[in-house]
Parts: sequence; C-alpha cells; structure tokens
Amino acid sequence: MKRALTLLGLVACLSAGAQPQASAVSPPSPSAAPARAAGMPGAQQFTLRNGMQLIVQPDRRAPTAVHMVWVRVGAMDEVDGTSGVAHVLEHMMFKGSKAVPPGEFSRRVAALGGLENAFTSWDYTGYYQQIPAARLEDVMKLEADRFAHNQWPDAEFKKEIEVVKEERRMRTEDQPRALLMEQLYAASFIASPYHRPIVGWMSDLDAMTPEDVRQFHRQWYVPGNAVVVVAGDVDVSRVRAWAEKYYGSIPARAVPARKPRTEPAQRGLRRIDVKAPAEQSYVALAFHVPRIRSVDAMTGEDRDALSLLVLSAVLSGYDGARLERALAQGAQRVADSADSSASVLGRGPGLFLLTGVPAAGKTAQDVEQALRAEVARVARDGVDPAELERVKTQWMASNVYERDSLQNQAQQLGSYWVLGMPLDAEERLLAQLRGVTPDQVRAVAAKYFGDDALTIATLRPQPMTGQPRPRPAPAAGGVLH
Repeated sequence: MKRALTLLGLVACLSAGAQPQASAVSPPSPSAAPARAAGMPGAQQFTLRNGMQLIVQPDRRAPTAVHMVWVRVGAMDEVDGTSGVAHVLEHMMFKGSKAVPPGEFSRRVAALGGLENAFTSWDYTGYYQQIPAARLEDVMKLEADRFAHNQWPDAEFKKEIEVVKEERRMRTEDQPRALLMEQLYAASFIASPYHRPIVGWMSDLDAMTPEDVRQFHRQWYVPGNAVVVVAGDVDVSRVRAWAEKYYGSIPARAVPARKPRTEPAQRGLRRIDVKAPAEQSYVALAFHVPRIRSVDAMTGEDRDALSLLVLSAVLSGYDGARLERALAQGAQRVADSADSSASVLGRGPGLFLLTGVPAAGKTAQDVEQALRAEVARVARDGVDPAELERVKTQWMASNVYERDSLQNQAQQLGSYWVLGMPLDAEERLLAQLRGVTPDQVRAVAAKYFGDDALTIATLRPQPMTGQPRPRPAPAAGGVLH
C-alpha cells in the first residue's frame, strides 16, 4: 500500500508539545490582534472572552465549511480505575443536553445537510461537522450547547457503555494484532498513561458509572482547554462574532493541573508473548525515542526526533522502500510485510515501531532479526542523499495535496493546537525536515536502537476455532481513532 508522507498523518499518533498549566482565565484586550499563520495562508487565531480559542481558515473554493471542537484531554488524562472514560464521554456527548434530547443532535446536523462524527486519542478528543457554509451558525450553536450542557439520563449511559464494550471486543479482543499492540504499549510504558488503552480495560468499563463520565466532563470540558476550528467558505469577522455569542458566553473556569507522570528510563530488554487465535505470527519492536517538544527553539532531542521521522520514511515510507525490498521481496524473503513508524508528535513520550509478518517457513525471530539488521545497516552505511531527497520531495508534495481538503486543513490546525504549537507549525517542521542530513539519519539509527530501550511483542498463533459472534448494528456517534 502506498503511504502518504505527511506530518498530519503522524499527528494521529501524537507525541510533542508543552502541557498546559492550571490558570485563571482573563478576558483578552478588545484591541488584541489575531495571530496569523505563515504556513496556512489566511488562518487567524483569537481568544474568546472566556479563554476558549478560535482558529478560522477561510477557503472559498466551495460553499462548504468544516467546524471542529478540539478538547485538550484524552486517555492520558484518565486515572487508574476509569480507563476509557474520555472515549465513553465522547459517545455520551451525542446523547443530548437540556435543550436537545438524546439522538436529536445527529438528526439536526443531518437535516442541515451535514455529516458529523468524533474521535478520541491519548492526547485529545475532537468533534466535527462538515456542512454547507450557510448553516455554520446552526452547528456552532448546537456544538456549544452540548459542550457546556451535556446531559443525559442514566438509562442512556447503560445502553451506550455496552456499545463501547462491544467496540472493544470488535477492535481489540477479536483482532490479534490489535491485542498485541495493546499489550506492547502496556509493557513499554510504566509511569506514562500511554500504558492504558484508549478504549479502556474491560474491567474498568464494567465498573464505570454515569457519575464517572459526568465528573470527567465537568473537570476537563472548560473553555480554556478547548479550541474551535473553522475552515471553509466563511467570513472571519462573522465566525468570530458567532463564536463569542455561542462559545464565549460559557462561564470561564480554570484548567485542572496536570501531573507530569514522567516515564523512567528503561533498563533492559523486555519481551512478551501474546497468544491469540490467528493464522500468522506477528512481531512488533518498540524503542523509546525522544519527542518533538518545540518548533521554535529546537534542542538536540527535537532534531533527533525529526531525524527519526525521516529514518522511518526511508525504511517504509513509500512503495519499494528499504524494509519491503530487504524483507518482503525475492526468493529469500523472510516477511510477507514489514513496516515502521515514528510516533514523536504528542503530549506523551515517543516510540519508534518496527513490525513484520513472517513469510511461509520463516519465524517471528527471523523477522525480528531482519528488521534490526536493516536499522543496523543504516547506522553502518548511512543513506544515499538521493534516497533522502526522494523522501523529502514526497513529503512536500503530499503536504500541498493535503491542503486541498478542508477536513485536513482543520485537522492540522487543531492537532498542532493540542500540542501547544503555533498555526504554522507544519510549515516550520517541514522546513526543519528539509534540512535533515544523511549523517543525522545515520546518527539516530546508531543511537536509539539498542536493547536497553526495547520491548518486543510476538504473536503466537493459536488454533482458529468456533464461529464469529454475531455483531449488532453500529451505533451512531463516537468513533475511536
């Protein structure tokens, strides 16, 4: 499968950016000038009177608009015993307010000619509608209402928690590789909340109460912890007036303090086996690596994280990249597929993954050794400048194509806001990436791939028995990304 070499695609895996501190919100000066982005022409950022942020990106090529609300809260802000509550709240946000009965929100958006959904990650929760630009005010009013006044009877929670449990079964427990990745993260991280799954542990979902969800909403859904992002055929001053009317009137409250929960240095290789019904084995190697903390004053670790992004692209960022050529092609191939990823953009620690599926007659250990050998080859021999230039050229082209999509424009602006980065963060990072040298890629390949920072998870296939369980129809509303 051809891979899109874009930073936005990586932001879905988030891992850089400063954590916000608790603070009282002060109304901005009426004369405060909006922030402007060099990399996203026309994008402007404002602070509403209650501290909520607004980002507007005009794009008049079609009479449509995308409206998003991003809340800087996700699974990493949960505490033990309530894992999954951020995602459950995302589902319950579709269940009404005092003014909008359960199920009515989605019906009203559809009646406006719109599409809508939501998503949860470790680092954030987001809600969006894609609508005719003329109906933007209507969805802003609806979204502001449920942000401030989410309300539903216990009976709605009891039904929806079963939907979330089934989602966990379908997407994790019945998917051997997803189950392995859940176990890999749990083993790789000790103090970091990234060790908990976004969907939550089943026992926590079983024990979750309506009050757990309501309390999470009261705690984190405050104006100073959220941003409204609008992209499309819109007038900036009109959008700002609507935002002040519907969102700015929500009472200001302090953003709760966040504890650092710093991941301690790993002190030796960790290895786990995961047994599950499957047809093929699978192996995943996770290395602790630095994350990008700033695009303004980059440290050595920031530059290393950028170089690791480039290394991942060299290994598997395009058709026929190094891992595919070395492991999955030819008569002596050891893998049916092999891949890499560098999750270095997000609020939590970074992780570099190497994964592979053994070919017929080969073992997971064969693939493990071959994956590490390719990284060692880069550390020993480096990369050809032409190979590096190909990766950079594809990155730049993909970034241009992405801007054709209103959804991608809004997604990019919201994602970087979550990380505490400026509107033009993508442009700044791309400029930094253009300067990454072969020597820098070689250096990180030699620096970060030893045993002491490594966790290896191997899927041990078990017999496939029984018939698949019947599945209920999917529920409207939240989606876990």
